[in-house]
Amino acid sequence: MPLTKSNNLAARMGRWSANHWKTATFGWLGVVLVAFALGAMAGTKTIDSNDPGPGESGRMDRILDEGFKQPAAESVFIQSGSLEVTDPAFKHVVEDVVRRIATLGVVQNVQSPLDPENADQIAASGKAALVNFEIRGDPDKAVDKIGPVLDRVDVAQQIHPAFFIGEFGDASAVDAIEGAFTDDLAKAGELSLPITLAILVLAFGALVAAGIPLILALTAVFGTFGLVALFSHILPVAQQAPALVLLIGLAVGVDYSMFYLKRAREERAAGRSIHAAVEAAAATSGRSVLISGLTVMTAMAGMFLTGDRIFASFAIATITVVAMAVLGSLTVLPALLCRFGDNVDRLRVPFVGRLRRDDGQGGVWSGIVEHVMRRPVLWAALSGGLLVALAIPAFQLHLQTAGPDTYPESLVLVQTYNRMQDAFPGSTLPANVVVQAADVNAPAVQKAIAELEQRALATGRMHDPITVDVNQDGTVANISIPAEGQGTDAVSTASLDALREDIVPDTVGALPDVEAGVTGLTAQWTDLKDEIKSELPAVFAFVLLFAFVLMLLAFRSLVIAAKAIVLNLLSVAASYGVLVLVFQHGVGKGVLGFSSTAGIDPVIPLLLFVILFGLSMDYHVFILSRIREAFNRGMESDEAIAYGIRSTAGVVTSAAIVMVAVFAVFATLSMLFFKQFGVGLAVAVLLDATIVRAVLLPASMRLLGDWNWYLPSWLEWLPHFDADSEPAPEAPATPVSA
Repeated sequence: MPLTKSNNLAARMGRWSANHWKTATFGWLGVVLVAFALGAMAGTKTIDSNDPGPGESGRMDRILDEGFKQPAAESVFIQSGSLEVTDPAFKHVVEDVVRRIATLGVVQNVQSPLDPENADQIAASGKAALVNFEIRGDPDKAVDKIGPVLDRVDVAQQIHPAFFIGEFGDASAVDAIEGAFTDDLAKAGELSLPITLAILVLAFGALVAAGIPLILALTAVFGTFGLVALFSHILPVAQQAPALVLLIGLAVGVDYSMFYLKRAREERAAGRSIHAAVEAAAATSGRSVLISGLTVMTAMAGMFLTGDRIFASFAIATITVVAMAVLGSLTVLPALLCRFGDNVDRLRVPFVGRLRRDDGQGGVWSGIVEHVMRRPVLWAALSGGLLVALAIPAFQLHLQTAGPDTYPESLVLVQTYNRMQDAFPGSTLPANVVVQAADVNAPAVQKAIAELEQRALATGRMHDPITVDVNQDGTVANISIPAEGQGTDAVSTASLDALREDIVPDTVGALPDVEAGVTGLTAQWTDLKDEIKSELPAVFAFVLLFAFVLMLLAFRSLVIAAKAIVLNLLSVAASYGVLVLVFQHGVGKGVLGFSSTAGIDPVIPLLLFVILFGLSMDYHVFILSRIREAFNRGMESDEAIAYGIRSTAGVVTSAAIVMVAVFAVFATLSMLFFKQFGVGLAVAVLLDATIVRAVLLPASMRLLGDWNWYLPSWLEWLPHFDADSEPAPEAPATPVSA
């Protein structure tokens, strides 16, 4: 048989890398170091939480921004279990707090509850009071100035331990949440790395082989951190973006390297030379990595369709880290494998067995596949039925924006918020009715505002003190109305609905040439949720369509492409169902350490869909490529299916364990967003790598037989991307340049 060389893109990249190992390796390290250094020098620009969002609240916020130059508002909450504000000891604490805050240069307009005109800053119980003040200057930069204020409040708490003293406000809330996200990200890194290394050691049995995928994944992550920091000066990134980079980067970076490395070791065990084994891996597993990466990036690109800046930043971050992981796997990995040769198995770990043999027999999965192939109808019904059963609760999925009640109760900010809500219902997250007119002081407008206040109080859901601020030009009025509820719950939503549907339209909204609407955190969160829900169909359609096209081009089969979509939808739907069971019905909430079961963060379903749809293709493409390879060599369809599943079972198992472990780490973090994200991803990948790929995929392919490869004649014009992907029987060793 004549010797031929594969010429697909992955094979050519691998061949070049093997012959120029120094250029490939040190060039990669140089790119990563330069990107990280430039990013560190430029700094990362995050999305300003004060920027107006979508919907009615966004329009009203823009009116407020133009009409007012409002500084960031803060409050120090002081509470005693037994004393009242009129007691000398309580007065002494208030005066001490006021003195400590007022002497700071970043603070202005300090309002003491002891002043007669500020009686509304004393709770109805008489045992709690608020010291209100503002952070001087631009509210967008208030979070950078809040540190000294928080320090002085902490000192006051230490000096007066018999009282509860805590701060809550615009800047302190952002500071606390950003700190919690940063702490979670650090914890995720600390836990993910040793867990990933331990799994890789178990998979390969040697420290060198285990270290290569981890190092490549980490360099991809660090390079992405730098690039995303640079990109952020064009499009600011969300707080969660670094966590996504770490999570996705570790998952796909390790997976891609494992696919490549396992195939090279398998070819080497079959008797190929080092260079021939690496070239075979490049032509097959490298091609699978390229297809998988393109599919993942295409899925992530669907987030751009939302038009939302948070999702756009997620898209840039995840696409960048996947592109880096693919590039590293296709260039640096072949260079390292050829350079190390058989020394890749150095530093073997005693008594550690491998999760699979390099002979491609698949171990325990071989027996499972044999049973599945013998009774495909039974196993297809059982596995499909299980996924459908898990997916059924997804019909109850309720989107609920994260609010203070969903943040870790260990945060002083959350403790302060809860106490303030009890003492001053609705004052922490009031509704804001904005009125814009040629003259808001005109009698007709003032009469309408007074009527609005009366009707708001008449609902029983909104309370005094209602405050009305008018800008200097007299063109904008901001009416702050304390409303019951936690900000994101049904009680708060009912108050918002009453204002938007009845009170505002019948009062200030009924005036001619007047624009009126409702903003505030409840309104902002509601509008964001509604916007995400409205964009879901477009994103889903985009991802499904382009994933179908990529699979069709990769495997030249309508059936394979359509089935890939169906199987991925099943695993995603099942993960949605588990999310509902856990985070709405509270199954296992004691183990995961959360209390809020109000619903799923609106960002989660869309984010999970695009990520899971992309990641699911990793295993699907890898397994199907092996099946197609065997089928093209002349194996019967059933034999090729069994061979493809068996020969990839070990690496799929190892890769899935890495992914599940990394994602599970996020379920242990403090922020509910990360818990929901981690559980959803871990469950989906676990189901995908076991039930879907090891049972439902072979069962469905066994039932379809040769129809798996059906391509109608009118599509024969599609390019043959897999025509030259099979490795040559053997090739002489290629000299490696020094």
